[in-house]
Amino acid sequence: MLTPAAPPVVAAAAFAPLRHHARFPYSAIVDRPHYRWPKGAGLAVYLGFNLEHFAFGEGMGARLGPMCPEPDVLNYAWREYGNRVGAWRCLELFERLGLPAGVLANTALYDHCPELIAAFVARGDELIGHGHTNSEQQGVLDADAELALLQHCRDRMQSHSGQTPAGWLSPWISESPLTPDLLQESGYRYNLNWSHDDQPVRMQTRSGASLWSIPYPQEVNDIPMIVARQMDGKDFAQLIIDHFDEMLEQSAQSSQQPLVMGIALHPYLIGQPYRLRHLRRALEHIARARDQGDVWFTTPGAICEHVDGLEILREK
Repeated sequence: MLTPAAPPVVAAAAFAPLRHHARFPYSAIVDRPHYRWPKGAGLAVYLGFNLEHFAFGEGMGARLGPMCPEPDVLNYAWREYGNRVGAWRCLELFERLGLPAGVLANTALYDHCPELIAAFVARGDELIGHGHTNSEQQGVLDADAELALLQHCRDRMQSHSGQTPAGWLSPWISESPLTPDLLQESGYRYNLNWSHDDQPVRMQTRSGASLWSIPYPQEVNDIPMIVARQMDGKDFAQLIIDHFDEMLEQSAQSSQQPLVMGIALHPYLIGQPYRLRHLRRALEHIARARDQGDVWFTTPGAICEHVDGLEILREK
């Protein structure tokens, strides 16, 4: 008769609580304070419109086709279409529907095509820091280099556009362990990197001051859907509509529970004519609800300003 093997000895540490970021605690959305957006709206919607510039012959970037030896003309030129054509077509659409935008801009565009940023600033859109170029990742920088990047983007937007950005989205959503601390210490008020919630959440920093995390989408986002999942333009537009309709219903049925829906767009993708036609259908659907007073169509900065001023959300 075989003797049963002794159970393995496992150190208690193997089952200890997992490493945590310590930026915010767990919080179930059903257990939070109730409040509303301006004019009693339950759903806030914003456009996160990414204006990006890529180095020729080097660096990172989304790809239309297989990577070629540098200079990779195919993929560089496809992305550049967004700055030359797609962004201008999107701007016309936003203007016709009266939709504000949160413009996530690489500061390299001030060297490459400053008139593009100026066109969005002229219509009153919010500028949001998005690094110098999306050819590079932020998370690989040491603390001094990362701080210099954050300060450079703030200063350059202020000097060229007259706007000091309150918000930040890292190129490729690449953070270092210190990014929230450095953002707060550089004067930024909110971060778009975290996609963990449908409401704004306070992030703790090493100074003791807080930094707002405003929801930024990774599903209602044309890069992961169209590039990674190869979703067709009409299906992406329907995704926007379905997501909006469901969130609007949730915000109406959840006893004063406010929600945030971001729509992340890149003009080299969504500005292609056949995709733009479908985007128009989706945004017209949302604009009709806005005109009926059902939603607050706004910018991330306005969302941050609103929650930061609510007594019910004051830090204890």
